[in-house]
Amino acid sequence: MKARNVLLSSLIILSSCTGSRKNNKTTVSKDERPNIVLILADDLGYSDLGCYGGEIQTPNLDYLAANGLRFRHFYNTSRCCPSRASLLTGLYNQQAGIGEMTTARAEAGYRGYITENTVTLAEVLKDAGYHTAMSGKWHVSNTVEQSTPAAQLKWLNHQASHPYFSPVEQYPVNRGFEKYYGNIFGVVDYFDPFSLVNGTTPVESVPKDYYHTDAINDTAVSYVRALSKEDKPFFLYVAHTAPHWPLQALPEDIKKYEQTYKGGWDVIREARYKRMVAQGLIDPKTTPLSPRINNQLSWDKNPDKDWDARAMAVHAAMVDRMDQGIGRLIQTLRETGKLDNTIIIFLSDNGASPENCMRYGPGFDRPGQTRDGKEISYPVKKDVLPGPQTTFASIGERWANVVNTPYQYAKAQSYEGGVRTPMIAYWPKGIKAKGAYADQLAHVMDFMPTFLNVAKASYPQTYKGHSITPSTGVSLLPAFEGKQEPGHDVLYNEHFNARYVRAGDWKLVSLSGDSTWHLYKINQDETELNDLAAQHPDVVARMTAQWRQWANTHNVFPKPGKK
Repeated sequence: MKARNVLLSSLIILSSCTGSRKNNKTTVSKDERPNIVLILADDLGYSDLGCYGGEIQTPNLDYLAANGLRFRHFYNTSRCCPSRASLLTGLYNQQAGIGEMTTARAEAGYRGYITENTVTLAEVLKDAGYHTAMSGKWHVSNTVEQSTPAAQLKWLNHQASHPYFSPVEQYPVNRGFEKYYGNIFGVVDYFDPFSLVNGTTPVESVPKDYYHTDAINDTAVSYVRALSKEDKPFFLYVAHTAPHWPLQALPEDIKKYEQTYKGGWDVIREARYKRMVAQGLIDPKTTPLSPRINNQLSWDKNPDKDWDARAMAVHAAMVDRMDQGIGRLIQTLRETGKLDNTIIIFLSDNGASPENCMRYGPGFDRPGQTRDGKEISYPVKKDVLPGPQTTFASIGERWANVVNTPYQYAKAQSYEGGVRTPMIAYWPKGIKAKGAYADQLAHVMDFMPTFLNVAKASYPQTYKGHSITPSTGVSLLPAFEGKQEPGHDVLYNEHFNARYVRAGDWKLVSLSGDSTWHLYKINQDETELNDLAAQHPDVVARMTAQWRQWANTHNVFPKPGKK
Protein backbone atom coordinates (compact mmCIF):
# COMPACT_ATOMS: atom_id res chain seq x y z
CA MET A 1 0.00 0.00 0.00
CA LYS A 2 2.84 2.36 0.84
CA ALA A 3 4.50 1.77 -2.52
CA ARG A 4 1.25 2.48 -4.33
CA ASN A 5 0.79 5.70 -2.40
CA VAL A 6 4.35 6.74 -3.25
CA LEU A 7 3.63 6.03 -6.89
CA LEU A 8 0.44 8.05 -6.87
CA SER A 9 2.02 10.96 -5.08
CA SER A 10 4.78 11.04 -7.66
CA LEU A 11 2.46 10.63 -10.64
CA ILE A 12 -0.31 12.97 -9.66
CA ILE A 13 1.05 16.49 -9.58
CA LEU A 14 -1.80 18.60 -8.36
CA SER A 15 -0.89 22.19 -8.74
CA SER A 16 -3.33 24.82 -7.57
CA CYS A 17 -5.59 25.72 -10.44
CA THR A 18 -6.26 29.20 -9.20
CA GLY A 19 -4.10 31.79 -7.51
CA SER A 20 -4.87 33.16 -4.08
CA ARG A 21 -7.52 35.83 -4.14
CA LYS A 22 -6.30 39.28 -3.18
CA ASN A 23 -8.14 41.17 -0.50
CA ASN A 24 -10.28 43.92 -1.94
CA LYS A 25 -13.46 45.79 -1.17
CA THR A 26 -15.59 43.47 -3.29
CA THR A 27 -17.40 40.82 -1.28
CA VAL A 28 -17.10 37.40 -2.92
CA SER A 29 -20.01 35.12 -2.05
CA LYS A 30 -19.28 31.48 -1.36
CA ASP A 31 -20.01 29.12 -4.25
CA GLU A 32 -22.81 26.89 -2.93
CA ARG A 33 -23.11 24.72 -6.02
CA PRO A 34 -22.61 21.02 -5.26
CA ASN A 35 -19.53 19.00 -6.07
CA ILE A 36 -20.21 16.09 -8.41
CA VAL A 37 -18.59 12.65 -8.20
CA LEU A 38 -19.63 10.28 -10.98
CA ILE A 39 -18.51 6.66 -10.43
CA LEU A 40 -18.88 4.16 -13.26
CA ALA A 41 -18.35 0.41 -12.92
CA ASP A 42 -17.51 -1.78 -15.92
CA ASP A 43 -19.64 -4.86 -16.71
CA LEU A 44 -21.24 -4.88 -13.25
CA GLY A 45 -24.46 -6.88 -13.25
CA TYR A 46 -27.84 -5.49 -12.21
CA SER A 47 -27.95 -7.59 -9.03
CA ASP A 48 -24.28 -7.60 -7.98
CA LEU A 49 -24.49 -4.98 -5.23
CA GLY A 50 -25.95 -5.80 -1.83
CA CYS A 51 -28.46 -2.96 -2.23
CA TYR A 52 -29.62 -4.53 -5.52
CA GLY A 53 -30.00 -8.04 -4.11
CA GLY A 54 -26.46 -9.39 -4.38
CA GLU A 55 -24.46 -11.43 -1.88
CA ILE A 56 -21.25 -9.50 -2.62
CA GLN A 57 -20.14 -7.34 0.31
CA THR A 58 -20.64 -3.73 -0.79
CA PRO A 59 -21.26 -1.83 2.48
CA ASN A 60 -20.14 1.53 1.12
CA LEU A 61 -22.38 1.49 -1.92
CA ASP A 62 -25.16 0.11 0.27
CA TYR A 63 -24.66 3.16 2.51
CA LEU A 64 -25.10 5.50 -0.46
CA ALA A 65 -28.28 3.66 -1.44
CA ALA A 66 -29.70 3.65 2.09
CA ASN A 67 -29.18 7.42 2.27
CA GLY A 68 -30.03 8.24 -1.32
CA LEU A 69 -32.03 6.93 -4.27
CA ARG A 70 -31.97 3.67 -6.21
CA PHE A 71 -33.28 3.90 -9.76
CA ARG A 72 -35.34 0.96 -11.01
CA HIS A 73 -35.64 1.96 -14.67
CA PHE A 74 -32.24 3.30 -15.63
CA TYR A 75 -30.78 2.47 -19.03
CA ASN A 76 -27.35 2.24 -20.64
CA THR A 77 -26.44 1.59 -24.29
CA SER A 78 -25.44 -2.09 -23.76
CA ARG A 79 -21.66 -1.76 -24.08
CA CYS A 80 -18.79 0.10 -22.45
CA CYS A 81 -17.52 2.68 -24.94
CA PRO A 82 -20.97 3.61 -26.36
CA SER A 83 -22.31 4.06 -22.81
CA ARG A 84 -19.31 6.20 -21.88
CA ALA A 85 -19.81 8.36 -24.96
CA SER A 86 -23.49 8.87 -24.15
CA LEU A 87 -22.80 9.53 -20.47
CA LEU A 88 -20.12 12.13 -21.19
CA THR A 89 -22.01 14.03 -23.91
CA GLY A 90 -25.71 13.86 -23.06
CA LEU A 91 -26.44 12.36 -26.48
CA TYR A 92 -27.29 9.01 -27.97
CA ASN A 93 -23.96 7.33 -28.57
CA GLN A 94 -24.19 7.41 -32.38
CA GLN A 95 -24.72 11.16 -32.22
CA ALA A 96 -21.47 11.34 -30.26
CA GLY A 97 -19.58 9.21 -32.80
CA ILE A 98 -19.34 5.82 -31.08
CA GLY A 99 -22.01 3.49 -32.46
CA GLU A 100 -19.87 0.39 -32.08
CA MET A 101 -16.30 0.41 -30.76
CA THR A 102 -13.23 2.65 -31.09
CA THR A 103 -12.19 1.69 -34.63
CA ALA A 104 -12.35 4.68 -36.98
CA ARG A 105 -15.02 4.41 -39.68
CA ALA A 106 -16.29 6.90 -42.20
CA GLU A 107 -19.95 6.97 -41.06
CA ALA A 108 -20.74 9.87 -38.72
CA GLY A 109 -22.19 7.62 -36.03
CA TYR A 110 -19.26 5.20 -36.05
CA ARG A 111 -16.13 7.35 -35.97
CA GLY A 112 -14.85 5.54 -32.88
CA TYR A 113 -14.20 8.63 -30.77
CA ILE A 114 -16.19 11.46 -29.17
CA THR A 115 -16.56 13.75 -32.16
CA GLU A 116 -16.31 17.52 -32.52
CA ASN A 117 -20.08 18.05 -32.65
CA THR A 118 -20.20 17.32 -28.90
CA VAL A 119 -19.24 18.84 -25.59
CA THR A 120 -18.31 16.68 -22.63
CA LEU A 121 -19.54 17.09 -19.07
CA ALA A 122 -16.04 18.20 -18.16
CA GLU A 123 -15.93 20.88 -20.86
CA VAL A 124 -19.27 22.42 -19.92
CA LEU A 125 -18.68 22.24 -16.16
CA LYS A 126 -15.16 23.63 -16.48
CA ASP A 127 -16.51 26.60 -18.42
CA ALA A 128 -19.11 27.03 -15.67
CA GLY A 129 -16.40 27.43 -13.03
CA TYR A 130 -15.89 23.85 -11.84
CA HIS A 131 -12.56 22.12 -11.40
CA THR A 132 -12.52 18.86 -13.35
CA ALA A 133 -10.58 15.64 -12.84
CA MET A 134 -10.80 12.02 -13.92
CA SER A 135 -9.29 8.70 -12.89
CA GLY A 136 -9.74 5.38 -14.65
CA LYS A 137 -10.88 4.01 -17.99
CA TRP A 138 -11.31 6.42 -20.92
CA HIS A 139 -12.13 4.16 -23.91
CA VAL A 140 -13.77 6.85 -26.05
CA SER A 141 -10.92 7.63 -28.43
CA ASN A 142 -9.49 5.93 -31.53
CA THR A 143 -7.14 3.29 -30.18
CA VAL A 144 -3.75 3.13 -31.88
CA GLU A 145 -2.48 -0.30 -32.93
CA GLN A 146 1.03 -1.23 -33.96
CA SER A 147 1.77 -2.27 -37.54
CA THR A 148 2.32 -6.00 -36.96
CA PRO A 149 1.01 -8.54 -34.41
CA ALA A 150 4.54 -9.04 -33.08
CA ALA A 151 5.03 -5.31 -32.54
CA GLN A 152 1.58 -5.09 -30.92
CA LEU A 153 2.40 -7.88 -28.46
CA LYS A 154 5.75 -6.31 -27.64
CA TRP A 155 3.88 -3.11 -26.77
CA LEU A 156 1.20 -4.93 -24.76
CA ASN A 157 3.86 -6.87 -22.84
CA HIS A 158 5.56 -3.62 -21.76
CA GLN A 159 8.67 -4.41 -23.80
CA ALA A 160 8.27 -1.35 -26.03
CA SER A 161 6.80 2.11 -25.58
CA HIS A 162 5.31 4.76 -27.82
CA PRO A 163 4.27 8.34 -27.02
CA TYR A 164 0.49 7.97 -27.42
CA PHE A 165 -2.17 5.26 -27.17
CA SER A 166 -4.71 7.27 -29.18
CA PRO A 167 -4.59 10.64 -30.95
CA VAL A 168 -3.53 13.00 -28.18
CA GLU A 169 -6.23 15.54 -29.04
CA GLN A 170 -8.75 12.87 -27.99
CA TYR A 171 -7.23 12.36 -24.51
CA PRO A 172 -9.29 13.35 -21.44
CA VAL A 173 -7.12 16.40 -20.71
CA ASN A 174 -8.03 17.68 -24.17
CA ARG A 175 -11.75 17.09 -23.60
CA GLY A 176 -12.20 19.23 -20.50
CA PHE A 177 -10.45 17.35 -17.69
CA GLU A 178 -7.76 19.35 -15.91
CA LYS A 179 -6.24 16.22 -14.39
CA TYR A 180 -6.29 12.60 -15.55
CA TYR A 181 -4.71 9.33 -14.47
CA GLY A 182 -5.86 6.06 -16.01
CA ASN A 183 -6.01 3.73 -19.00
CA ILE A 184 -6.83 4.90 -22.51
CA PHE A 185 -7.67 1.42 -23.88
CA GLY A 186 -10.58 -0.64 -22.55
CA VAL A 187 -9.08 -3.93 -21.30
CA VAL A 188 -6.20 -3.99 -18.83
CA ASP A 189 -4.06 -6.29 -16.73
CA TYR A 190 -5.06 -5.19 -13.21
CA PHE A 191 -1.55 -5.68 -11.83
CA ASP A 192 0.33 -3.90 -14.64
CA PRO A 193 -2.10 -2.01 -16.91
CA PHE A 194 -1.46 -1.31 -20.57
CA SER A 195 -2.15 2.22 -21.92
CA LEU A 196 -1.68 3.83 -18.51
CA VAL A 197 -1.08 7.59 -18.61
CA ASN A 198 -0.82 10.57 -16.31
CA GLY A 199 -2.18 13.55 -18.23
CA THR A 200 -0.70 12.74 -21.64
CA THR A 201 2.50 11.09 -20.36
CA PRO A 202 2.77 7.28 -20.50
CA VAL A 203 3.36 5.66 -17.12
CA GLU A 204 6.34 3.41 -17.83
CA SER A 205 6.33 1.32 -14.64
CA VAL A 206 4.26 0.50 -11.57
CA PRO A 207 5.34 -0.90 -8.17
CA LYS A 208 5.14 -4.59 -7.30
CA ASP A 209 2.04 -4.21 -5.14
CA TYR A 210 0.08 -2.23 -7.75
CA TYR A 211 -3.61 -3.07 -8.28
CA HIS A 212 -5.47 -0.91 -10.75
CA THR A 213 -8.80 -0.66 -8.90
CA ASP A 214 -6.96 0.65 -5.83
CA ALA A 215 -4.96 3.08 -7.96
CA ILE A 216 -8.12 4.49 -9.57
CA ASN A 217 -9.77 5.00 -6.19
CA ASP A 218 -6.64 6.31 -4.49
CA THR A 219 -6.12 8.78 -7.31
CA ALA A 220 -9.69 9.98 -6.84
CA VAL A 221 -9.02 10.39 -3.11
CA SER A 222 -5.92 12.48 -3.82
CA TYR A 223 -7.87 14.66 -6.24
CA VAL A 224 -10.56 15.29 -3.63
CA ARG A 225 -8.01 16.25 -0.99
CA ALA A 226 -6.39 18.75 -3.34
CA LEU A 227 -9.54 20.18 -4.91
CA SER A 228 -11.30 20.53 -1.55
CA LYS A 229 -8.80 23.25 -0.65
CA GLU A 230 -10.18 25.42 -3.46
CA ASP A 231 -13.21 27.72 -3.29
CA LYS A 232 -14.60 26.28 -6.53
CA PRO A 233 -16.79 23.18 -6.74
CA PHE A 234 -15.38 20.17 -8.57
CA PHE A 235 -16.51 17.47 -10.98
CA LEU A 236 -14.73 14.13 -10.53
CA TYR A 237 -15.28 11.22 -12.91
CA VAL A 238 -14.13 7.87 -11.50
CA ALA A 239 -14.30 5.28 -14.29
CA HIS A 240 -13.47 1.79 -13.08
CA THR A 241 -12.35 -1.17 -15.14
CA ALA A 242 -13.74 -3.56 -12.50
CA PRO A 243 -15.24 -6.06 -12.74
CA HIS A 244 -14.56 -6.35 -16.50
CA TRP A 245 -12.44 -9.36 -17.44
CA PRO A 246 -9.68 -10.46 -17.01
CA LEU A 247 -10.68 -12.01 -13.71
CA GLN A 248 -7.80 -10.76 -11.58
CA ALA A 249 -8.08 -9.98 -7.88
CA LEU A 250 -6.09 -9.87 -4.68
CA PRO A 251 -5.82 -13.19 -2.78
CA GLU A 252 -7.30 -11.81 0.44
CA ASP A 253 -10.41 -10.65 -1.43
CA ILE A 254 -10.84 -13.95 -3.30
CA LYS A 255 -10.59 -15.87 -0.02
CA LYS A 256 -13.72 -14.12 1.28
CA TYR A 257 -15.77 -15.76 -1.48
CA GLU A 258 -14.04 -19.11 -2.04
CA GLN A 259 -17.03 -21.03 -0.63
CA THR A 260 -19.81 -18.68 -1.71
CA TYR A 261 -20.48 -19.93 -5.22
CA LYS A 262 -20.00 -23.67 -4.80
CA GLY A 263 -23.78 -24.14 -4.75
CA GLY A 264 -23.94 -23.09 -8.38
CA TRP A 265 -25.88 -20.88 -10.75
CA ASP A 266 -29.46 -21.60 -9.70
CA VAL A 267 -28.83 -21.31 -5.96
CA ILE A 268 -27.25 -17.86 -6.30
CA ARG A 269 -29.76 -16.64 -8.86
CA GLU A 270 -32.80 -17.64 -6.84
CA ALA A 271 -31.34 -16.16 -3.64
CA ARG A 272 -30.66 -12.87 -5.40
CA TYR A 273 -34.18 -12.79 -6.77
CA LYS A 274 -35.73 -13.37 -3.34
CA ARG A 275 -33.67 -10.55 -1.84
CA MET A 276 -34.67 -8.18 -4.66
CA VAL A 277 -38.33 -8.93 -3.96
CA ALA A 278 -37.83 -8.54 -0.20
CA GLN A 279 -36.09 -5.20 -0.71
CA GLY A 280 -39.00 -3.91 -2.80
CA LEU A 281 -36.69 -3.43 -5.77
CA ILE A 282 -38.87 -5.58 -8.04
CA ASP A 283 -42.50 -6.71 -8.05
CA PRO A 284 -42.78 -10.47 -8.68
CA LYS A 285 -46.12 -9.90 -10.44
CA THR A 286 -44.51 -7.82 -13.20
CA THR A 287 -40.96 -9.15 -12.92
CA PRO A 288 -40.88 -12.93 -12.56
CA LEU A 289 -37.52 -14.66 -12.62
CA SER A 290 -36.68 -15.49 -16.24
CA PRO A 291 -35.47 -19.02 -17.10
CA ARG A 292 -31.72 -19.45 -16.73
CA ILE A 293 -29.86 -19.28 -20.01
CA ASN A 294 -28.60 -22.62 -21.39
CA ASN A 295 -30.23 -24.41 -18.48
CA GLN A 296 -29.83 -27.83 -20.08
CA LEU A 297 -26.65 -28.20 -18.00
CA SER A 298 -27.28 -28.58 -14.28
CA TRP A 299 -24.68 -27.49 -11.75
CA ASP A 300 -24.41 -31.03 -10.37
CA LYS A 301 -23.42 -32.36 -13.79
CA ASN A 302 -21.15 -29.43 -14.61
CA PRO A 303 -17.65 -30.90 -15.14
CA ASP A 304 -16.06 -27.49 -14.47
CA LYS A 305 -17.92 -26.57 -11.27
CA ASP A 306 -14.71 -25.92 -9.28
CA TRP A 307 -13.37 -23.59 -11.97
CA ASP A 308 -16.73 -21.86 -12.41
CA ALA A 309 -17.17 -21.31 -8.66
CA ARG A 310 -13.68 -19.82 -8.51
CA ALA A 311 -14.39 -17.54 -11.50
CA MET A 312 -17.44 -16.06 -9.81
CA ALA A 313 -15.51 -15.71 -6.55
CA VAL A 314 -12.90 -13.61 -8.36
CA HIS A 315 -15.64 -11.48 -9.93
CA ALA A 316 -17.08 -10.88 -6.46
CA ALA A 317 -13.63 -10.05 -5.10
CA MET A 318 -13.18 -7.42 -7.82
CA VAL A 319 -16.49 -5.76 -6.93
CA ASP A 320 -15.64 -5.96 -3.23
CA ARG A 321 -12.27 -4.25 -3.76
CA MET A 322 -13.93 -1.48 -5.79
CA ASP A 323 -16.39 -0.89 -2.95
CA GLN A 324 -13.56 -0.71 -0.40
CA GLY A 325 -11.95 2.12 -2.37
CA ILE A 326 -15.25 3.92 -2.77
CA GLY A 327 -15.45 3.80 1.02
CA ARG A 328 -12.11 5.63 1.22
CA LEU A 329 -13.46 8.21 -1.22
CA ILE A 330 -16.61 8.75 0.87
CA GLN A 331 -14.52 9.07 4.02
CA THR A 332 -12.26 11.65 2.36
CA LEU A 333 -15.28 13.71 1.33
CA ARG A 334 -16.47 13.50 4.93
CA GLU A 335 -13.08 14.51 6.38
CA THR A 336 -12.79 17.49 4.04
CA GLY A 337 -16.28 18.70 4.92
CA LYS A 338 -17.57 18.20 1.37
CA LEU A 339 -19.82 15.16 1.74
CA ASP A 340 -23.12 16.90 2.52
CA ASN A 341 -23.02 19.02 -0.62
CA THR A 342 -21.58 16.45 -3.00
CA ILE A 343 -23.69 14.54 -5.51
CA ILE A 344 -22.35 10.99 -5.74
CA ILE A 345 -23.62 8.90 -8.64
CA PHE A 346 -22.81 5.22 -9.04
CA LEU A 347 -23.83 3.04 -11.98
CA SER A 348 -22.65 0.36 -14.40
CA ASP A 349 -21.97 0.91 -18.10
CA ASN A 350 -23.90 -2.21 -19.21
CA GLY A 351 -25.01 -5.61 -18.05
CA ALA A 352 -22.51 -8.29 -17.10
CA SER A 353 -20.44 -9.75 -19.91
CA PRO A 354 -21.27 -13.19 -21.38
CA GLU A 355 -18.01 -13.22 -23.36
CA ASN A 356 -15.56 -16.09 -23.31
CA CYS A 357 -12.41 -14.00 -23.42
CA MET A 358 -10.21 -17.11 -23.20
CA ARG A 359 -10.90 -17.92 -26.85
CA TYR A 360 -9.61 -14.54 -27.99
CA GLY A 361 -6.02 -15.08 -26.96
CA PRO A 362 -3.43 -12.30 -26.89
CA GLY A 363 -3.58 -9.27 -29.20
CA PHE A 364 -5.04 -5.75 -29.53
CA ASP A 365 -5.43 -5.05 -25.79
CA ARG A 366 -4.61 -8.49 -24.34
CA PRO A 367 -1.00 -9.32 -23.39
CA GLY A 368 0.76 -12.62 -23.98
CA GLN A 369 3.35 -12.23 -21.24
CA THR A 370 3.88 -10.29 -18.05
CA ARG A 371 6.54 -7.61 -17.99
CA ASP A 372 9.07 -10.08 -16.59
CA GLY A 373 8.36 -12.70 -19.24
CA LYS A 374 5.88 -15.07 -17.55
CA GLU A 375 3.42 -16.59 -20.02
CA ILE A 376 -0.21 -15.54 -19.60
CA SER A 377 -2.72 -18.38 -19.82
CA TYR A 378 -6.00 -18.09 -21.69
CA PRO A 379 -7.57 -21.24 -20.18
CA VAL A 380 -10.03 -22.35 -22.84
CA LYS A 381 -10.18 -25.79 -21.22
CA LYS A 382 -10.60 -24.28 -17.76
CA ASP A 383 -7.45 -26.00 -16.60
CA VAL A 384 -5.89 -22.95 -14.90
CA LEU A 385 -7.75 -21.18 -12.12
CA PRO A 386 -8.47 -17.45 -12.59
CA GLY A 387 -7.32 -14.77 -10.20
CA PRO A 388 -3.59 -14.09 -10.63
CA GLN A 389 -1.91 -11.87 -13.19
CA THR A 390 -0.87 -14.87 -15.27
CA THR A 391 -4.43 -15.73 -16.37
CA PHE A 392 -6.97 -14.01 -18.63
CA ALA A 393 -10.44 -15.41 -18.00
CA SER A 394 -14.09 -14.34 -17.77
CA ILE A 395 -17.22 -15.55 -15.95
CA GLY A 396 -19.04 -16.63 -19.14
CA GLU A 397 -22.68 -16.45 -20.16
CA ARG A 398 -24.24 -18.59 -17.40
CA TRP A 399 -22.75 -16.55 -14.55
CA ALA A 400 -23.46 -13.35 -16.50
CA ASN A 401 -27.11 -14.42 -16.62
CA VAL A 402 -27.01 -14.93 -12.84
CA VAL A 403 -25.33 -11.58 -12.28
CA ASN A 404 -28.03 -9.86 -14.36
CA THR A 405 -30.86 -11.40 -12.29
CA PRO A 406 -33.79 -11.31 -12.96
CA TYR A 407 -33.41 -10.27 -16.60
CA GLN A 408 -32.61 -12.10 -19.80
CA TYR A 409 -29.41 -11.87 -21.84
CA ALA A 410 -26.43 -9.66 -21.10
CA LYS A 411 -23.94 -7.08 -22.38
CA ALA A 412 -24.22 -6.08 -26.06
CA GLN A 413 -27.89 -7.08 -26.30
CA SER A 414 -30.87 -4.73 -26.10
CA TYR A 415 -32.86 -6.99 -23.80
CA GLU A 416 -33.06 -5.78 -20.20
CA GLY A 417 -30.08 -7.88 -19.10
CA GLY A 418 -27.90 -5.82 -21.41
CA VAL A 419 -29.35 -2.33 -21.02
CA ARG A 420 -30.84 -2.10 -17.50
CA THR A 421 -28.30 -0.67 -15.07
CA PRO A 422 -28.16 -0.27 -11.29
CA MET A 423 -27.94 3.45 -10.48
CA ILE A 424 -27.53 5.08 -7.08
CA ALA A 425 -27.83 8.83 -6.48
CA TYR A 426 -26.65 10.29 -3.15
CA TRP A 427 -26.78 13.95 -2.17
CA PRO A 428 -27.52 14.78 1.49
CA LYS A 429 -28.27 18.43 0.76
CA GLY A 430 -30.52 17.72 -2.21
CA ILE A 431 -32.11 14.27 -1.74
CA LYS A 432 -34.42 14.00 1.26
CA ALA A 433 -36.19 10.68 0.65
CA LYS A 434 -33.46 8.46 2.04
CA GLY A 435 -33.53 4.87 0.86
CA ALA A 436 -36.29 5.48 -1.66
CA TYR A 437 -36.67 4.09 -5.16
CA ALA A 438 -37.01 6.27 -8.25
CA ASP A 439 -39.16 5.07 -11.14
CA GLN A 440 -38.35 7.86 -13.61
CA LEU A 441 -37.47 6.32 -16.98
CA ALA A 442 -33.87 7.46 -17.25
CA HIS A 443 -30.73 6.98 -19.33
CA VAL A 444 -26.99 7.61 -19.13
CA MET A 445 -27.40 10.66 -21.37
CA ASP A 446 -29.43 12.32 -18.60
CA PHE A 447 -26.42 13.35 -16.53
CA MET A 448 -25.70 16.28 -18.86
CA PRO A 449 -28.93 18.22 -18.19
CA THR A 450 -28.93 17.13 -14.53
CA PHE A 451 -25.45 18.39 -13.79
CA LEU A 452 -25.99 21.56 -15.79
CA ASN A 453 -29.10 22.25 -13.71
CA VAL A 454 -27.25 22.03 -10.39
CA ALA A 455 -24.21 23.88 -11.77
CA LYS A 456 -26.41 26.69 -13.16
CA ALA A 457 -24.67 26.17 -16.48
CA SER A 458 -25.91 26.41 -20.05
CA TYR A 459 -25.55 23.82 -22.77
CA PRO A 460 -23.77 25.54 -25.68
CA GLN A 461 -24.91 25.75 -29.28
CA THR A 462 -21.31 26.10 -30.46
CA TYR A 463 -17.99 25.14 -28.88
CA LYS A 464 -14.49 25.87 -30.20
CA GLY A 465 -15.91 26.76 -33.60
CA HIS A 466 -18.10 23.65 -33.94
CA SER A 467 -21.88 23.43 -33.96
CA ILE A 468 -23.00 21.26 -31.03
CA THR A 469 -25.77 18.68 -31.34
CA PRO A 470 -28.64 19.51 -28.96
CA SER A 471 -28.72 17.24 -25.92
CA THR A 472 -31.25 14.41 -25.90
CA GLY A 473 -31.07 13.90 -22.12
CA VAL A 474 -33.77 14.61 -19.53
CA SER A 475 -32.92 16.03 -16.11
CA LEU A 476 -32.99 13.68 -13.11
CA LEU A 477 -33.64 16.52 -10.65
CA PRO A 478 -37.38 15.76 -10.37
CA ALA A 479 -36.50 12.29 -9.10
CA PHE A 480 -33.95 13.79 -6.70
CA GLU A 481 -36.72 16.05 -5.38
CA GLY A 482 -39.11 13.14 -4.88
CA LYS A 483 -41.41 14.04 -7.75
CA GLN A 484 -43.16 11.30 -9.69
CA GLU A 485 -42.34 12.33 -13.25
CA PRO A 486 -42.15 9.86 -16.15
CA GLY A 487 -38.81 10.96 -17.61
CA HIS A 488 -38.30 9.92 -21.23
CA ASP A 489 -41.41 9.33 -23.33
CA VAL A 490 -39.42 6.99 -25.53
CA LEU A 491 -35.95 5.42 -25.57
CA TYR A 492 -33.98 3.72 -28.36
CA ASN A 493 -30.86 1.65 -28.84
CA GLU A 494 -28.77 0.02 -31.55
CA HIS A 495 -25.50 -1.83 -31.12
CA PHE A 496 -24.18 -4.33 -33.66
CA ASN A 497 -27.81 -4.68 -34.85
CA ALA A 498 -29.24 -5.37 -31.41
CA ARG A 499 -32.06 -2.84 -31.19
CA TYR A 500 -34.95 -1.64 -29.10
CA VAL A 501 -37.54 1.08 -28.87
CA ARG A 502 -39.35 1.54 -25.56
CA ALA A 503 -42.45 3.76 -25.67
CA GLY A 504 -45.27 3.81 -23.17
CA ASP A 505 -46.24 0.32 -22.11
CA TRP A 506 -44.44 -1.33 -25.02
CA LYS A 507 -40.92 -2.43 -25.83
CA LEU A 508 -39.93 -3.67 -29.30
CA VAL A 509 -36.57 -5.44 -29.32
CA SER A 510 -34.36 -7.64 -31.49
CA LEU A 511 -31.22 -9.63 -30.82
CA SER A 512 -27.85 -9.06 -32.45
CA GLY A 513 -27.64 -11.47 -35.36
CA ASP A 514 -31.43 -11.82 -35.66
CA SER A 515 -33.52 -9.09 -37.27
CA THR A 516 -36.79 -10.50 -35.89
CA TRP A 517 -38.67 -7.97 -33.79
CA HIS A 518 -40.16 -9.14 -30.48
CA LEU A 519 -42.83 -7.17 -28.64
CA TYR A 520 -43.38 -7.02 -24.88
CA LYS A 521 -45.83 -5.18 -22.62
CA ILE A 522 -42.80 -4.06 -20.69
CA ASN A 523 -44.52 -2.54 -17.64
CA GLN A 524 -46.30 -5.85 -17.07
CA ASP A 525 -43.53 -8.14 -18.32
CA GLU A 526 -40.18 -6.65 -17.33
CA THR A 527 -38.29 -9.90 -17.87
CA GLU A 528 -39.55 -10.05 -21.48
CA LEU A 529 -41.06 -13.54 -21.38
CA ASN A 530 -44.33 -13.12 -23.32
CA ASP A 531 -43.73 -12.07 -26.92
CA LEU A 532 -46.87 -10.35 -28.23
CA ALA A 533 -45.61 -9.53 -31.73
CA ALA A 534 -47.97 -11.99 -33.46
CA GLN A 535 -51.00 -10.67 -31.56
CA HIS A 536 -50.24 -6.99 -32.22
CA PRO A 537 -48.80 -6.57 -35.74
CA ASP A 538 -50.11 -3.00 -35.80
CA VAL A 539 -47.99 -2.08 -32.76
CA VAL A 540 -44.96 -3.79 -34.32
CA ALA A 541 -45.42 -1.86 -37.56
CA ARG A 542 -45.89 1.46 -35.77
CA MET A 543 -42.90 1.00 -33.49
CA THR A 544 -40.70 -0.31 -36.30
CA ALA A 545 -41.40 2.88 -38.23
CA GLN A 546 -40.70 4.85 -35.08
CA TRP A 547 -37.33 3.13 -34.62
CA ARG A 548 -36.39 3.71 -38.31
CA GLN A 549 -37.25 7.39 -38.01
CA TRP A 550 -34.97 7.66 -34.99
CA ALA A 551 -32.21 5.74 -36.76
CA ASN A 552 -32.41 8.00 -39.81
CA THR A 553 -32.10 11.15 -37.70
CA HIS A 554 -29.45 9.95 -35.21
CA ASN A 555 -26.64 8.62 -37.43
CA VAL A 556 -27.64 5.00 -36.91
CA PHE A 557 -26.61 2.76 -39.78
CA PRO A 558 -27.00 -0.95 -38.95
CA LYS A 559 -25.07 -3.23 -41.24
CA PRO A 560 -26.74 -4.40 -44.49
CA GLY A 561 -29.51 -6.95 -44.14
CA LYS A 562 -30.43 -5.94 -40.57
CA LYS A 563 -32.95 -3.16 -41.02
